[in-house]
Amino acid sequence: MKLILYFFMKFLDVNFMTPQEELATLAALIHDLRKHKKLTLAQLAEKIERSVGFVSQVERGLSRPTVADLTAISHALDVPTTYFYSQPKPKAVDWITRPNERRTLYYANGITDILVSPSMNGAFSMLDSLLAPGANSGEQPMSDRAEQAGFVLEGELTLWVEDEADAVTLGPGDSFHLASFAHCRYANLTDLPARVLWVYN
Repeated sequence: MKLILYFFMKFLDVNFMTPQEELATLAALIHDLRKHKKLTLAQLAEKIERSVGFVSQVERGLSRPTVADLTAISHALDVPTTYFYSQPKPKAVDWITRPNERRTLYYANGITDILVSPSMNGAFSMLDSLLAPGANSGEQPMSDRAEQAGFVLEGELTLWVEDEADAVTLGPGDSFHLASFAHCRYANLTDLPARVLWVYN
C-alpha cells in the first residue's frame, strides 16, 4: 500500500515535507497547544476517548493519528482542524501556493492531506486528499465544526453519513456537501489510489 501511494505521489509530482518532518511538527503543535490549554495527558485522552498512552505517543511523534483522531483533538483543544496546518512553508507570493510550498499531514490508515490554500485567513480552505488503497478516516464517525464539500478527482471515495441507511460511493466528477457537525466517516475501498479536492470553512 505504501509503495503504491509513493508512486502515486511521484506521479503527481508533489514535493511533500518528509513524513518524519511532518510528524515531528504535528507532535509539537499538539503538545504545545495542550500545555497552553492547561490540560493533562489524561484529560485530553478522556476528551477524545483514547488512552493516555496513545496521546503520549502522538505527542512524542511515535504514533500517527487518524483523521478522526485529529478532528477529536482539535475539538478538545478548541481549535479548528486547520490549526495543525499552521506551520507555513516559505512562499514567493502570498496569494499563490506551489507544490513545494505546501504543508502536508500524513495520517494513520493511509490518508495524506495537502493544504493547497495559499493561506488559512480566508473564508474557506482547500485540501488535496490522497487515499491509498484501503485507506480510511478511522473506525468511528467524526464530527467537524466546519462545513465541508468535496470533489472526487480520481478513484473512488465511499462516505458513511449520519441518518443515511447506506454508504454512498463517489467516482471521478462526483461531489458532495456536508453540513457543520455532520457525523461521517470515509474510505477508499478499492485497490487503486483515490484523490479528492476537499473544501471547508
